[in-house]
Amino acid sequence: MQISVFGLGYVGCVSAACLAKEGHQVIGVDTNIDKVEMINAGKSPIIEKGLDEILKEVVSSNKLKATISSKEGIFNSEISLICVGTPGNENGSLDLRYINRVCIDIGESLAQKDSFHIVVVRSTMLPGTIKSVVIPTLEKTSVKKAGRDFGICINPEFLREGSSIYDYYHPPKILIGELNKQSGDAVVEIYKDIDSPVVRTSIEVAEMVKYVNNTFHALKVCFANEIGNICKQKGIDSHQVMDIFCLDTKLNLSPYYLKPGFAYGGSCLPKDLRALLYEGKKLDLTLPILDAIQKSNEYQINLTIKKILNSGKKKIGIFGFSFKAGTDDLRESPMVTLIEALIGKGYVIKIYDRNVHIARLFGANKKYIEETIPHIALLMCDSMEKVIEDSDVLVIGNKAEEFKQILHKMTADKIIIDLVRVFDKTEVNVGKYDGICW
Repeated sequence: MQISVFGLGYVGCVSAACLAKEGHQVIGVDTNIDKVEMINAGKSPIIEKGLDEILKEVVSSNKLKATISSKEGIFNSEISLICVGTPGNENGSLDLRYINRVCIDIGESLAQKDSFHIVVVRSTMLPGTIKSVVIPTLEKTSVKKAGRDFGICINPEFLREGSSIYDYYHPPKILIGELNKQSGDAVVEIYKDIDSPVVRTSIEVAEMVKYVNNTFHALKVCFANEIGNICKQKGIDSHQVMDIFCLDTKLNLSPYYLKPGFAYGGSCLPKDLRALLYEGKKLDLTLPILDAIQKSNEYQINLTIKKILNSGKKKIGIFGFSFKAGTDDLRESPMVTLIEALIGKGYVIKIYDRNVHIARLFGANKKYIEETIPHIALLMCDSMEKVIEDSDVLVIGNKAEEFKQILHKMTADKIIIDLVRVFDKTEVNVGKYDGICW
C-alpha cells in the first residue's frame, strides 16, 4: 500500500518507519527541510531506541523517502496520515495552526487528484475537531465532499516515548474512528499483520478515547502519589501497598466501576474514604484528588435532582432504593439522598424495590431505616405497576433485571431518567428517555 505521512515529528517518524518496515511504500512530508534530509540519509531526527536502525534499513531499500512537497505526498499515495503536533495554548485550548495548515495543503493537492484518497488523522484532538475543523477545511480547499470524494478516519496512536517501536507492533488495541466503511476498511488493511484487537467506531468516540487514556494515566500517577504520601507519614512501604493493590484485576485494574452512571454509596466506600481523608488531615497532608472524590459524587446526585426539576413534573417514581441491585442495604445509598432532597422540595414520591422488605430487615440496616429514614419507608409500594401508573417521571436507580419491563408497561406521557443505563436510547420508543451521563 502507498502511504504518505504528514508531519515527521515523534509520531510521524515512528509511524513512517514502522509502516515502511511492514512493507508499505511510504513517503514522509514535512515543511522542515532538515528533517527531510536526515530521513533521506537514513538518520532519525528524534531520539528513540531502535529507530535509527529501522530508518537506515527502509531508506536503503527504497521503502521510505521524505519530501517537503505536499503534492508529491498526495500523488504518490492512496492514504495520508496526519501526524502534526497539536500543542496547548496558555488557557488550555489546543493550537490547531498545524492542523489547519496541513489540511489546506492536503486539500489543495486533492483538488488536482482524480482518484479517491483517504485522510487519516493520528494527531490528538478534542472530540468534534475533525467534523468542525478538519473536514470543512479539506472540503473547502479541495472542492470535494468527505465520504463521497475522499475518505476520513481517525486512528489515535498509543505510543510511549522510549518504547514506541515495541508499542507500534504490540498495541493494546487498534482504534479506528471512521466516517464511512470504505475508509475504515483501508485503515484495517494497514495493520493486517499486527496482532491486536481492532475497534471500529464513530469519529467522535475515537477522538474522546485518546483523551480518556491520557487523563486516566495522569489520574493514576497522582492517585498513587497521594496514597504514597499517606504511607510515608505512617511508615508504610507504599510500593508494596500498590504492588498488592495491582494484583486485583477483578476490581482494581479492570472495567469494573468504570461505567458512567449515578453516584457510589453503600456501607464501605463513603465511610472508608472519609476515614482516609481524616487520617490525611491528622498527618497535615493535602490530598486534593481524594478530597475531590466526595465532591464529584455529590455532583452526580445534584445533577440528577436538576434533571428531575427540569422535567416540570411533581410525581416521581423511584425504581431501586438500595445502593445497588441484589441487595437490601440502604445505608448511605445515594438514592436515599436523592429521595430526601425531592421530598424537601415538595415532590410526591413512590418507591419500588423488590429486595427491600421492611418487615424482613434486621441488624444495622433495620436500625438505619427505623431511626434515619422512617418517612421514606412509608413511601414504598409492593407493585411496580402501581408506581408507574401514579408517577410522571420514572427514575431507575439500580440494574435490577425486572426494571427492563418498565418499557412495556409505561405510556407515552412518561419520562424515564435512567441512572444506571438499564436501557439504551435506541430501545426506548415510548415516552421520553434521559440518561444521567449519556
